[in-house]
Amino acid sequence: MSVLERVRQQEELEGVQDAPSPHTEVIELRGKLKRDLVDRLGLATVATLVSSGDISYARRELDAACQAIINAKEFELLDDEARRLLIAQVLDEVCGLGPIQSLLDDETVTEIMINGPSALLFERGGVIYEAPAAFETAEQIFMVLDRILAPLGRRLDKASPIVNARLANGDRVNAVAPPIAINGPSVTIRKFSNRITTLAGLMELGALPGWYATLLSWAVRLRKDIAVAGGTGSGKTTLLNALSVEIPHSERIVTIEDSAELRFDSHPNVVRLEARDASIEGTGEVTIRELVKNALRMRPDRIVVGEVRGAEAIDMLQAMNTGHDGSLTTLHAGTPDEAIMRLVLMARFGMDLPTDIIEEQIASALDLVVMSTRLEDGARRITTLSAVSRAADGGVALKECVAFDAVSRSWSLVREPAYVEEGVRLGVLDEEEVKVWRRAAS
Repeated sequence: MSVLERVRQQEELEGVQDAPSPHTEVIELRGKLKRDLVDRLGLATVATLVSSGDISYARRELDAACQAIINAKEFELLDDEARRLLIAQVLDEVCGLGPIQSLLDDETVTEIMINGPSALLFERGGVIYEAPAAFETAEQIFMVLDRILAPLGRRLDKASPIVNARLANGDRVNAVAPPIAINGPSVTIRKFSNRITTLAGLMELGALPGWYATLLSWAVRLRKDIAVAGGTGSGKTTLLNALSVEIPHSERIVTIEDSAELRFDSHPNVVRLEARDASIEGTGEVTIRELVKNALRMRPDRIVVGEVRGAEAIDMLQAMNTGHDGSLTTLHAGTPDEAIMRLVLMARFGMDLPTDIIEEQIASALDLVVMSTRLEDGARRITTLSAVSRAADGGVALKECVAFDAVSRSWSLVREPAYVEEGVRLGVLDEEEVKVWRRAAS
């Protein structure tokens, strides 16, 4: 008699049924263990443990109860590994976010993709894999989304079938529901590693050489306005985080994001602002543009915008031009030229000005464009660095300072940025330090 047959006999299931598939057997065993757990402890006790706020304690207590239950005869044919996996899956469903909990706990996983029921994939090292377990129904996906969205006051339904949110640790969540998503609810979770929070961490991963990291660190210290550009998943936010760490603790920072992802755990003077969607009644929306405008009244030394994607671009440029030097932002673009073009287009959304005037604004506001690139094998590299200035004809001029060869995966210093010599002249950079750097970069 199989394990499933024992369970069915014990629960007095009647009728002749087809032989179950291994997947069906696992589902039914998991359901059996959950029901027995609730019967043993009581629904109120389980709910109290889960809502206590101490998930580690709740998992330990529930794990002990599951161990006692699973040692009963109904599960005796399971080996130790199967029992361990079954308990872990039940605890993930009760205390966490179901099949994706183990992926969220795995620091090597960088992206989680739910393509409706029965399709769960994840990215590790730039390569996409199929997860060993998936959601069984669309209802399970919606239950997990409810756990994510409820604390944030956001919703996902037919009236609002698209939502952007974040987990408590800052991981970015995008969800799309029917009727927009034809194959069932689709969820994408972008994870941000806690290990990579500094330029040194990026160096260890081979994302850039030491002399390049030093050059970027000096740019932040010298209050250069920097735009980090790149494609989706290229590491823009990770680099922005690393650059933000270089901001001196004596300065006040205001961060503005669609979903709060930037981390400033060690900085003493940070105000974090997050945009808000409209409520069910259609009120209460707070846009990125409104937050940028409000940030100017909060006595910021630096403004960090997680991503510029619309009309707020003009407000960001004006902030850079009105005494808030050293501001940082990201935007989607494939090349430095595309980054400037996108800034022009987005700025025109915010203010109907001639292109040449907007380009003048960009040339006077922005100092550097840093490209973050995801290579064909999934590796992420900080590639080119371009200095922004006024062109002779009044437009925007881009001068490449650091070049990247994708074939050899090597960097070269094309020209020394003007701010290096400026830093020495102002006494911000030590002359001997700069001489050592020049030898390393040559």
